[in-house]
Amino acid sequence: MALKNELFDHIRSRRTQLGLAIRVTVAAAAAYAIATALHLLLPLWAVLTSLIVTQMSVGRSLKATRDYMLGTIGGAVYGGAIAILIPYSSEAGLLGLLVLSVAPLAFIAAINPSLSAATVTAVIVLLVPTLHHADPMTSAIDRVSEVAVGAVTGLLVSFLVLPSRAVRQIRASAAVLLELIADAFTELLAGLTRGRDNDALHRIQDGIGTAMVSLNAIGSEAERERAARLSSGPDTGPLLRTILRLRHDVVMIGRATVVPLPADVQTRLAGPLAEVSTVIARFLRSAASALREGAGAPPIHPVHVALQHYAEAVASVRQDGLIRGQPGDTAERFFALGFSLEQMHQNLCDLDRVVGEWSEAAAGKSARVAE
Repeated sequence: MALKNELFDHIRSRRTQLGLAIRVTVAAAAAYAIATALHLLLPLWAVLTSLIVTQMSVGRSLKATRDYMLGTIGGAVYGGAIAILIPYSSEAGLLGLLVLSVAPLAFIAAINPSLSAATVTAVIVLLVPTLHHADPMTSAIDRVSEVAVGAVTGLLVSFLVLPSRAVRQIRASAAVLLELIADAFTELLAGLTRGRDNDALHRIQDGIGTAMVSLNAIGSEAERERAARLSSGPDTGPLLRTILRLRHDVVMIGRATVVPLPADVQTRLAGPLAEVSTVIARFLRSAASALREGAGAPPIHPVHVALQHYAEAVASVRQDGLIRGQPGDTAERFFALGFSLEQMHQNLCDLDRVVGEWSEAAAGKSARVAE
């Protein structure tokens, strides 16, 4: 029973990936069946197109379909025009047309990668007639028809079969990122007593940077869905900007903790810093849970109290002159830490507001479903 529950939990944690696998399978089978029923020349291209446009979210499927169709139509028109307007009678002539077809489209694709399908399509339109003894116009029409069947099939499957909205994915991705920031924040503040080298600092930051890139990509997909009125919810911009600023705060704090604080300063600030570390990390993890589950925003009052205690301890340290006589870089890092925590305090307040907005949106959606 325990093994069964563990297996079920593991599958449940991967339900987004499992849903994608099911959609891709359905799209491929449906595209092949439709292409065969329509007697298309090469059902293979319908199947491959359906695989390409069936993506993790509806928003990403929309973009993939648009880009692939634009590239295909452009490549078919250009490749067909080259083949029709410049006849050839030898292998050398065909080679020249191939160069003339590939070079400009490859250059355009290098500038705008979303049109990369144009190069492949032009080559297919140019070379397939030599294999099937068809004319270039028929080849171009066949290619566009095959891709259209695959694209429409993949897009419909993305909408109808276990649809995955980017708005839901952004909640999960933002939650993961906040948890990474909480872990990094705790580890960085611990370095104030022992210091750390740049390699360790980069190791802490790398995972956050990768997760931030993924979150921004999902945010673009979510906004694409909102623009097409395929999903509702708060604007993703404030959430993404707030998390980005929190990431910058962690970067600044990391730079301030490369060298440990002087021993007497450590003694005075140990308690307040431990409180700040515990309270802020707890708030970040609670905010992550609230985003993931659509629950209410966690209370931020403990963060205000902890940072107030730290500010009072810093004022006491400065009043007692413990920073005077310290090397310039030590004093600079001490004040940079205080400034970074102040900035983080403001950004945590913004996070509290943003998480509240997303929680209210989730609650409103649940109420509409119940009705």
